[in-house]
Amino acid sequence: MRKNIKITAAVASAAALALGLGACGTDSDPASAKSGTGANADTSKALVVAASPTPHADILNFVKKNLAAKEGLKLEVKEFTDYVLPNTATQNGQVDANFFQHKPYLDDFNAKQKTTIVPVADVHLEPLGLYSKTVEDLKDIKAGQTIAVPNDTTNGGRALQLLAENGLITLKDGVGTSAKLSDITDRKGLEFKELEAATVPRALDDVDAAVINGNYAIEAELKPGQDSLALEKAEGNPYANFLAVKDGNEKDPRVEKLAKLLNSDEVKKFIEDTYQGSIVPAFGAPAKS
Repeated sequence: MRKNIKITAAVASAAALALGLGACGTDSDPASAKSGTGANADTSKALVVAASPTPHADILNFVKKNLAAKEGLKLEVKEFTDYVLPNTATQNGQVDANFFQHKPYLDDFNAKQKTTIVPVADVHLEPLGLYSKTVEDLKDIKAGQTIAVPNDTTNGGRALQLLAENGLITLKDGVGTSAKLSDITDRKGLEFKELEAATVPRALDDVDAAVINGNYAIEAELKPGQDSLALEKAEGNPYANFLAVKDGNEKDPRVEKLAKLLNSDEVKKFIEDTYQGSIVPAFGAPAKS
């Protein structure tokens, strides 16, 4: 998900929602695009999808320009920089679907906001990686060195899982992606410095290594696919970003067509060629060049 998403204290008001939808830069009314739901949806209408600008809207616009017409799919992409409105608009039927989030975020949002949004198809991952300015290989990280990790629950757990998967620490059984420093059973002599996720890249000069979110790595001009000592795997990763709809609309023929296209070889190649490992497909094997 683009940036470290934080859920606002309350769902935006109806007025704010209307403003947010009106500010997206298209002339059509999202509500008018709806005619029936689920399998009974009017397939002659455009499928309206709320998305974060990069890479989500970029990927959708690639589908719109290159693939949708062949499948008889009319696609309309509405860009949002807010991370509440895409879900509330989907829940309220003002857009048909959204593409901007991962499962841990959606689960938390649904629980807090009483929404019923469900994932349809994983598309990509913005992988979290381990970086260093002084260590050139994972095997060179030794006892006594310090690793910076994000201090928030979501990214901190991801960071510790990455370190555990690469043999740098051992975690308690079953802690999963909610792991905390207190869940480390064997630090292997390493020290840890917890920092806000956005500031971790700036700590690279002061620590031996740092676990950095994909989007912040890109902003720091790091190339995850080339510069990381270790990188999250995409397939089966709970932080894959996906196409989502209101529960009950998964069988909308337009949604099914878009899900198929988002998991196509053409989209896989577009992601790989465009983002060069900074963003990776979360489905299937690597595309052939």
